[in-house]
Amino acid sequence: MRGDHPLTPPREAVDVYGPALESISHYVDILTSRGIDYGLIGPREADRVWDRHVLNSAALTGLVPTGARLVDVGSGAGLPGLPLAILRPDLEVSLLEPLLRRTRFLTEAVAELGLADRVRVVRARAEEHRDTYEVVTARAVAPLPRLVPWCAPLREPDGIVLALKGSSAADEVRAATAVLAKARLRAEVLELRAHPRAEPTTVVRLTADRGQHAR
Repeated sequence: MRGDHPLTPPREAVDVYGPALESISHYVDILTSRGIDYGLIGPREADRVWDRHVLNSAALTGLVPTGARLVDVGSGAGLPGLPLAILRPDLEVSLLEPLLRRTRFLTEAVAELGLADRVRVVRARAEEHRDTYEVVTARAVAPLPRLVPWCAPLREPDGIVLALKGSSAADEVRAATAVLAKARLRAEVLELRAHPRAEPTTVVRLTADRGQHAR
């Protein structure tokens, strides 16, 4: 899966990113240097950054409509927002992050990657943000029972929430049954891959529960 050096893109990333490979490689350089300095990823994660972070984020691309406005809640190091913005030049992306140190990192990264024309950094908590989007993403932010009330108000009526999760995804969906009903959302647990040889990514997709609306 990995190249000879942690920063060498594996073939899977070359295939997925194609002409954007230089840009995503630059992001990996930033992530494995200043990202570690800022405490956004651990030093031991550097050799797994391509599969655990970049390709993991890129696995969402097939669920994101063309030309969508997307908000990445609790963006942190820019995951999955920045890998998606690099892969998909049709997207307008907002990186929503409440912590000053992290927004400084994100602002620097967006400027260096030349993405400022369609990627903005917003310093705010999800519950304070008033804009709405076609796609809401979240990765390693909170369990679903807490995450849904933060993300649901940011979703346009026909929009989706994409929460990257681990092996506990189904348990989280069950624990969030009442919260999902209140928000009139239904949940699907999906296993996706950015590339046939990439590690699987577990995603909980939340969409409008039409049955709830009909009642």
